[in-house]
Amino acid sequence: MRNRQRGTNLGLLLLASQVFQLGIDNIPPVTLATLGLNVYLFLFPFKPLLETCLSVREAYWYRDWSRLLLSPFHHVDDMHLYFNMASLLWKGIRLEKKLGGPWFAYLLSVFSLLTGFVYLLLETGLTHMTEDSSYSLQCAVGFSGVLFGLKVVNNHYHPGGATNIMGLPIANRYACWVELVLIHIMNPGTSFVGHLSGILVGLLYTTGPLKRLMEICAGFVTSNGHYGGQQTYYNSSGGHTQARSSHGPYVPSNPSPEEIRWRRIQRFDS
Repeated sequence: MRNRQRGTNLGLLLLASQVFQLGIDNIPPVTLATLGLNVYLFLFPFKPLLETCLSVREAYWYRDWSRLLLSPFHHVDDMHLYFNMASLLWKGIRLEKKLGGPWFAYLLSVFSLLTGFVYLLLETGLTHMTEDSSYSLQCAVGFSGVLFGLKVVNNHYHPGGATNIMGLPIANRYACWVELVLIHIMNPGTSFVGHLSGILVGLLYTTGPLKRLMEICAGFVTSNGHYGGQQTYYNSSGGHTQARSSHGPYVPSNPSPEEIRWRRIQRFDS
């Protein structure tokens, strides 16, 4: 674990530039709030990094479970923050528009906690299998584990296509695995297990069990996996075009009086 490097805060300048290039109005509220929380805790950390990073020793042995909440939202330095938040902007804009703000906020909350739990389980397993206690001492911090999970979810909802990685086109469905290995090779200081934990959580969601459990816990068991009630969907230009009921077909978000009358007739006829 490194001490935080303040320096010139180039990462903050780059992040601000990217936000203004996108336009704040084009960033959905949950994504923007999550970015703001990460930036705020970088500038005004809740605790020093060594007291927020997550490890088996600190969280499980010493029962400091608050690290599960704190570790995803603290970063080592400004460039660590920049790369994570730039990734959040790209994934968050797409997923929040696809899932709706309430469900995306719920997804972020669950992924933030569950990625930490999976990380602790994997590090504990490695400690027992290798009889090497250093795995229990490795302390991870940052939002990248959650981002790997979001990448899996994003590829699930937007299938097909390819990602250019070091000049090679890689199918999106495999890109997260390639990035997992390459990031660790190119920057050994990153947490391989932390990133892997995010991928596993993402797979738990996209294969069904986690999503169904989230629906049950939220009290909205729907057929489409979205937050119960009405969902707003967006066109490619960013504006909302229509709403979808959890239990019905697509309907215009602002129906005319004639459409309302016609629906009532259909309802009584049925």
